[in-house]
Amino acid sequence: MKRLPLTRRQILAGLSATLLLPVGLRVRGETMAAAGPFPHGVASGDPDQTSIVLWTRLTVPGGPTECLWELASDPGFQQIVRSGQVSTGADRDYTVKILASGLAPGQTYYYRFLWGSQYSPTGRTRTLPSGSLAYLGLAVASCSNLPFGHFNAYEAIAQDPAVEYVLHLGDYLYEYGADGYGASTGEQLGRLHNPPHEMVSLNDYRLRHAQYKADPQSQAMHAAHPLIPLWDDHESTNNPWMGGAENHQPDQEGDWRTRRDVSLRAWYEWMPVREPGLAEDPAAYWRHFRFGDLASLVTLETRHTGRVRQVDYATEALAAMDPQSAQQFLRNVVGAPGREMLSTEMQDFAARALAESVSSQRHWRLIGNQVPMARMLAPRLDASDLAYLQTRVSEANLQRAKYFARLGELGLPLYLDPWDGYPWAREAFYQRCRAAGATDLVVLTGDSHSFWQNSLYDGEGRHMGVELGTTGISSPGDFLEFGTEGARLMDQRLIASNPEVLWTEGTRNGYLRLKITRDALQADFVSVSNILSRDYTTSLLRQVTLRCEGGSLTQAVTRDLTG
Repeated sequence: MKRLPLTRRQILAGLSATLLLPVGLRVRGETMAAAGPFPHGVASGDPDQTSIVLWTRLTVPGGPTECLWELASDPGFQQIVRSGQVSTGADRDYTVKILASGLAPGQTYYYRFLWGSQYSPTGRTRTLPSGSLAYLGLAVASCSNLPFGHFNAYEAIAQDPAVEYVLHLGDYLYEYGADGYGASTGEQLGRLHNPPHEMVSLNDYRLRHAQYKADPQSQAMHAAHPLIPLWDDHESTNNPWMGGAENHQPDQEGDWRTRRDVSLRAWYEWMPVREPGLAEDPAAYWRHFRFGDLASLVTLETRHTGRVRQVDYATEALAAMDPQSAQQFLRNVVGAPGREMLSTEMQDFAARALAESVSSQRHWRLIGNQVPMARMLAPRLDASDLAYLQTRVSEANLQRAKYFARLGELGLPLYLDPWDGYPWAREAFYQRCRAAGATDLVVLTGDSHSFWQNSLYDGEGRHMGVELGTTGISSPGDFLEFGTEGARLMDQRLIASNPEVLWTEGTRNGYLRLKITRDALQADFVSVSNILSRDYTTSLLRQVTLRCEGGSLTQAVTRDLTG
């Protein structure tokens, strides 16, 4: 293969992670999007010890086309270890995906693509380690909604020297049209969704993925670190279950299974993940990542393969309930036996993976989980709380606060789409974990647009582990409709109302960073000061240190700057 020398500009464009960003420094928006035949950048992901997926997309005139690829052990590509030629076409939206194999465990590699005489940006990637491992650095991300603001947290992740891999817990993109969720901010920033309508068809999903991959800060993160992605709901549409979704109207949008299948097809085309086999269900996407002898990461699928339909609160029924009937509703309807969230195959896989992790004596067991797992009742609000909000919010938002207050009076969960809406399934999952010897879970959670530190217990009050939740990359916290101070009030009342919730913060955007050693897991809740411009600072809101003693976790707050 003809090899062209890399310029300094090409190296720096592809390796934004070499521009280190210690927490607390200011960043001015200078990251630029890729151009030429590779305007969607490069990405890597879904690693194991000897292989990893490399990805790009060709945007060139004409029909089916080919490009070359190189994988090297050095950023100057003097030591090329793998190379080849690959073709692509309209049947996969001109995306390019390579499974580079035969690699060494725990090694850093550099990769690029070549079409004609034009190189893509350079990406940096890493295989999973084997054997003894002293350190693992993970960034945990979730909920990147393009209209709501810039992906400054992605850029911070790209430039974070402590990060080796990125775990994305879903809502990587959103389905809404240009007049939907986030529209007013998107219009202000020039970040309205494309296509301008809600994505339903295969072409819609492809266009939306292309728009998100064209974002320069997203490209910086992908080029800097390998991705371990999960999907949540918005990769298809809001709150799906096996037979439909809250945001799917069959009379207007057609068959649900058709829509779901094309959303997954586009996801596989545009994400750096391994392709399902011909006989495999594309929806059955779960993994066990083994980081040497240090940690296991088991990822769950909670949307398309096992989940039964969500129970919804009926406003009239809530008005007529008393606390006793509310608890009956929780036991007999929400908690009905057989209300699954995970498929049988998913449960069996997770049980085997955790048992293998325990028998291999890995120090840490991480669960990649989309939606909050801790018990989370609605906040109990008193008359003074509502009076405070009444002077600060619109009538519509005051009514929403009263709705939350009513749920709190009745002792009902805040939401029924997370695990709180599936308590029978949660208990079944805990019991499978306990049977596998895993009562020291570190559950990593997205979805809620809030930071969390939670303590998890099974139905008998036995400790199962810790839940660490990451906020949105750009999606806003649910309580921000009450203003920043109102949201903080709601967070405080939520903590006071829930023994499992030790801390939450829903007014900031950012990411969760894990620094894992044999002795401790340090969780850093990192926020960005601003998403409405590319000029921002990062700050450490809170730092929690976990230790595992005798098969059970302890946690201590080692730094708290939230006031």
